[in-house]
Amino acid sequence: MKKVSILIPCYNEEENVVPMSEAIRDLFEKELTQYDYELLFIDNASADRTRELLREICAKNKKVKAIFNAKNFGQFNSPYHGILQTTGDCTISMVCDFQDPIDLIPKYLKEWEEGYKIVIGIKSKSQENPIMYFLRSIYYKMIKKFSDVEQIEHFTGSGLYDKEFVQVLRDLKDPTPFLRGIVAELGFKRKEIEYEQPQRRAGKTHNNFYTLYDAAMLSFTSYTKIGLRLATFLGLGVGGISFVIAIIYLVMKLIFWDRFDAGMAPVLIGMFFLGAVQLLFLGLIGEYILSINQRVMNRPLVVEEERINFE
Repeated sequence: MKKVSILIPCYNEEENVVPMSEAIRDLFEKELTQYDYELLFIDNASADRTRELLREICAKNKKVKAIFNAKNFGQFNSPYHGILQTTGDCTISMVCDFQDPIDLIPKYLKEWEEGYKIVIGIKSKSQENPIMYFLRSIYYKMIKKFSDVEQIEHFTGSGLYDKEFVQVLRDLKDPTPFLRGIVAELGFKRKEIEYEQPQRRAGKTHNNFYTLYDAAMLSFTSYTKIGLRLATFLGLGVGGISFVIAIIYLVMKLIFWDRFDAGMAPVLIGMFFLGAVQLLFLGLIGEYILSINQRVMNRPLVVEEERINFE
């Protein structure tokens, strides 16, 4: 009997962990009886009753496992580490708030049995804020255009990964993993399944401007060179334009010595423009350096505080 691992990352999901565990249990006991399963929750230092509820769930069902992180290690490291701890013939990663519909699991498994090593969910529609969905669409198209490798639009990380691909992830030893990019860059034969993303079942989203910015910069610095190249090209362009303007001003001053009065406005405008460009690209280069620094330090993905039901 094949074993399926279900990974559920969670952070302050006291309203969702019990319904999620019950939904997964019922699915495998009623519809997917041909499979054995394990359900692994990895908690990213929740401050509510999530851990208390997970202990109760694990005590009632030995197929449910839990990992408690010593602190919050971010939205990418914790799920990635969780995938590496699974033991099934395949691993299915889903969020705890039901925005990855449970009925995707049978669809993932069907395609896996057809021979696909990776089966992922693609958000064709979403019940989230339309403005956010529109902005995400623009971001995906931009990163796809500028990336050195293939990028997958509206892929959030939810999907099925065969144990062979999970082993590839283990061998990477990447301290700052971006699973969405790794799947596109190093993945096996892949099947994409479209779905409409529902709203959260309960609770509030933990994403904010800083987490979204962090996600965008991680993919931008990991899979594009456009930032550094743009700095070089824009620097050359601005330098060339400045040189031409300087020659024009010199000629105008020599020809119309008494009548030509340039004033300070062009000087100030040019100075502020160049200053803004320099600060912009210093910040962008800093993002690349930060990404390099995190990889050089080679810190562990997470530090675990406790494990439950691991034998």
